Amino acid sequence: MAHPDDVPPSRLLPPLAVELRNRNAVTPPAWATFVKTGVHKQRGPVATDWWYLRSASVLRKIYVLGTVGNARLAAEYGGKRDRGSAPYHARSGSRAVVREIVQQLEKAGLVQAYKNQGRRVTAQGLKLLDQISTDSMKALAAERPELAKYL
Repeated sequence: MAHPDDVPPSRLLPPLAVELRNRNAVTPPAWATFVKTGVHKQRGPVATDWWYLRSASVLRKIYVLGTVGNARLAAEYGGKRDRGSAPYHARSGSRAVVREIVQQLEKAGLVQAYKNQGRRVTAQGLKLLDQISTDSMKALAAERPELAKYL
């Protein structure tokens, strides 16, 4: 069995996003079509299914980071803000986007609050991540046989 740490995020996140969409675990709110994902961005996301991919990424980040809060997750999705002729400065991503996604994942039973320290992945969420990771690793091992040892 492969764990989410073993699989590259570029191989894990798209199937996880599809699974979250199929389970109706997350749904984009009405404002998701107009929102920017942070003050460091000039425009909002162009992809129509960006909410599902970001939700999959947030679920993976919560797994990788352990118990984590919304502010730390928003910082993970931040970047450098262009301030014209002034030097760039680091800025956090949108906390509203992260907060809404975490609340939806919690409602779906994939993450849970933990001792006022943030949220962590539940057993159901870990089972989903392990299942998608194993499937992704099998597909990757078919292309690259040297990775079969991680299964």
